Amino acid sequence: MSVPALGPALPEIILAIGAIAMVLFGAIRGERSTRELEGAALALFALALVLVLSGEGRAVTFNEGFIADGFGRFMKVLTLLGAAAAILLSSDSLRRDGSMRFEFPILIVLSTIGMMMMISAGDLISLYVGLELQSLALYVVAAFDRDNPKSTEAGLKYFVLGALSSGMLLYGASLVYGFTGTVNYAGIAAAVQGGNPGLGLIFGIVFIAAGLAFKISAVPFHMWTPDVYEGAPTPVAAFFAAAPKMAAMAMTVRVFVGAFPGALHDWQQIVIFISIASMALGAFAAIGQTNIKRLLAYSSIANMGYALVGLAAGTAAGVQGVMIYMAIYLATTLGAFACVLLMRRDGRPVEEIGELAGLSRTNPWMAFALSMMMFSLAGIPPLAGFWAKFYVFLAAIDAKLYALAVIGVVTSVVGAYYYLRLVKIIYFDEPKLAFERGDLGVRAVLLVSAGFVLVLSLVPAPLVNSAAAAAKSLF
Repeated sequence: MSVPALGPALPEIILAIGAIAMVLFGAIRGERSTRELEGAALALFALALVLVLSGEGRAVTFNEGFIADGFGRFMKVLTLLGAAAAILLSSDSLRRDGSMRFEFPILIVLSTIGMMMMISAGDLISLYVGLELQSLALYVVAAFDRDNPKSTEAGLKYFVLGALSSGMLLYGASLVYGFTGTVNYAGIAAAVQGGNPGLGLIFGIVFIAAGLAFKISAVPFHMWTPDVYEGAPTPVAAFFAAAPKMAAMAMTVRVFVGAFPGALHDWQQIVIFISIASMALGAFAAIGQTNIKRLLAYSSIANMGYALVGLAAGTAAGVQGVMIYMAIYLATTLGAFACVLLMRRDGRPVEEIGELAGLSRTNPWMAFALSMMMFSLAGIPPLAGFWAKFYVFLAAIDAKLYALAVIGVVTSVVGAYYYLRLVKIIYFDEPKLAFERGDLGVRAVLLVSAGFVLVLSLVPAPLVNSAAAAAKSLF
């Protein structure tokens, strides 16, 4: 038996070794080590980012169970940036609330290893291992504020529903293995090349789709999202909305495009249904929300629906649209959650939307940044969010999915209502007391996110071109 080449998996290996060292350091130093471990986590993410960006071409290892290609590198960069932002957002916030423990940055690093493995998974076994490594860390992180009943409830709900979805995905994987005789994506693709997958295999695809839909919080497996976002500490909710979504969407794209290209018309119907349901529920359910974290949760559900429009096309242009969408979604979501973290009065977080009244007069810079994020999420030109929706809808039209594109545009108009309502409250309502000055890390994340959205609004070409090149590696 040949020894597997470790080069393609070097970023994950470095993170794993770093996580083990962090556990030992934390166990020896105790709670005094928190600052050092946060710095170590950021350093590990920076090193992994450099290693990911230095990769070229397509490489496989571990008996084709691990794939390093352009698509994987693009999505790993987004995942690492989201994880690093979570460390910056949580550092002072969790410490001030008394819920910071030295284990937190370690759990973020461990979940990031799982996410990167999900992105590069080349067979159903490595996919499941990566998925569980990510999920186990996230269950703990969701319930990290142990003295808060809401946080404990969020962790328990996520654990129970996550275990159910993992079981469904595993059952689907078992059916696929049973009917194709292989767990490898390339082998599965070869087995269903004729375009007639058979009823048993379609059942397997349905169960896998159910498990994947939970991980990206798409309808009808979305029910955990608003409760977990509201109950978990805000920096944790920001992390849930950012990095895991990148990895889960990348995993979904790679599974459907890589393993089931011959069953396109079968899984396309599933993706179209999930996409329409997510866009519709996200648009209408968010209208009545008064808690800004719950509003962002429903916004996240809707955004996953829009991203799936690109996947439903089943083309390189569609995958390119998904990648552009996820990059812009990452920046706008992190910016929005940074603004939520800046909503503090008398040392306590404020989460009601009404508390943003008159923000333009008490904190013009934050008002401008949050309004820009809302306009971008609504897809109003010329902001970056418009380009995100433009490319996924264009891919759907090219694939002759006209009804899907029209429904997407209609739900975008409905969704614009609750985004613009926030802007109206910020600029036209009578001002309330000013918020406290925020933490440096939070303000840095907001500044970078706002800058990214502004630059992409004016010059989208670099992102569009890099996504196009990365998408071709799957076809």
